[in-house]
Amino acid sequence: MAQHEAIGWEFTDDRDHLVRTARRPSRLVAYVPTGAALHDHGIRPVGVFGSAHDDPALPDPAKTGSLPLADLPYFGAGPALDLDALLAARPDLVVALTYGGGQVYGIDPEAAKHLEEQVPLVVLDVGGGRSLTGIRDRLTALARSLGAGPDPAADTELVAAERRLTASAAGPVRSRVLALSPAGPDSVHLARPYAWPDLAALAGFGVGLVDPAPGQGANWSTTTWAEAAALEPDLVLTDVRGNAAALGDALGPHIPTLSWNPELPPSAREHARFLTAVAEALEAVRP
Repeated sequence: MAQHEAIGWEFTDDRDHLVRTARRPSRLVAYVPTGAALHDHGIRPVGVFGSAHDDPALPDPAKTGSLPLADLPYFGAGPALDLDALLAARPDLVVALTYGGGQVYGIDPEAAKHLEEQVPLVVLDVGGGRSLTGIRDRLTALARSLGAGPDPAADTELVAAERRLTASAAGPVRSRVLALSPAGPDSVHLARPYAWPDLAALAGFGVGLVDPAPGQGANWSTTTWAEAAALEPDLVLTDVRGNAAALGDALGPHIPTLSWNPELPPSAREHARFLTAVAEALEAVRP
């Protein structure tokens, strides 16, 4: 990643593609959480898009961070992505994600191919093989290449959140934290902690994450609510994205819960908010 007068701007994405433009891009379209992270760096996108899991008409509020949604175009999601409207916004760069293998997430393969033929496309990897810090650093590197400056306040906030979480998780008996995504009244998806960079980061700070039994599913173990309750969590992180079912009282009324977004915008500010919220929840359930 570098800038040179001869080529204007370049960035090597996580597919190892060198993306070059004649001048530094200023009209960005991005996948919603990525757009939110760029906005935290002071780079406002000209539009955003969702994934196949999202509402085609409205962005998922769980993923939008501090984006100014009232006047930010949303170009749809997954198969309902309005490619013509996206191109009509005259973007000079599209920022998308992959969960590994280089396949663009949130855009159908043919649409992604057609899009990349017309607009430079940067793809960042947020798969399970990446650390939360690594994902954040790559987004930061992209933002810096696009003209963003350092944000010492956000960095300080993140360091403070990490220290607080480490202190909150410490103790002779660690609280049992279970992350899940409600699937309906009869079933629930239990997260495998090390398949999710944010959960793996929590474990690195000493949080006692419950690991579901081995079996099918690389990211989730799908089971019954009774089996989830039998794991006896002290705190439940529950998926609040729009495609998740409501938690309700499936685990009973007495287990504390905390909202969890598995697609957290990868910025220092959003990560600090998440780590602080987990620290506060752990402090509340500490014996």
